[in-house]
Amino acid sequence: MKLYKILAANYETYFGTTDNPIDRSYITIIAQTPSCDAFLFLCKDEQDAQTGLSLLSTVPAGFDFTYCQEWGLTINDEIVDRVIIDLRKKSYPTIENQLDMQYWDIVNSTNDWKTTIDNVKTKYPKR
Repeated sequence: MKLYKILAANYETYFGTTDNPIDRSYITIIAQTPSCDAFLFLCKDEQDAQTGLSLLSTVPAGFDFTYCQEWGLTINDEIVDRVIIDLRKKSYPTIENQLDMQYWDIVNSTNDWKTTIDNVKTKYPKR
């Protein structure tokens, strides 16, 4: 997953307006500055630079973590990796459902379980 910063001034350009939103359901906002003038988000795909985004290689100072308040406000590269792991965990079917899928894949000679797992791994790749 790639880490991006967007300034609040470019927010509408990237996300659209209330009346004309742009679907960005494939990104996860994980942090913001205390003054809300900039935000950090994760995305698996490279984003167009024309939208006012900055691709980052590490977490910059001055941001508060907002993805999961139970984890505190500190954000760093380890926390970003933890968010990716959490997104993956939440996307996988339960163990019970995975075992059921595997059983029916054997019975029906299908690959539903592998396809489901591959989709999660593709949607939320490790950094």
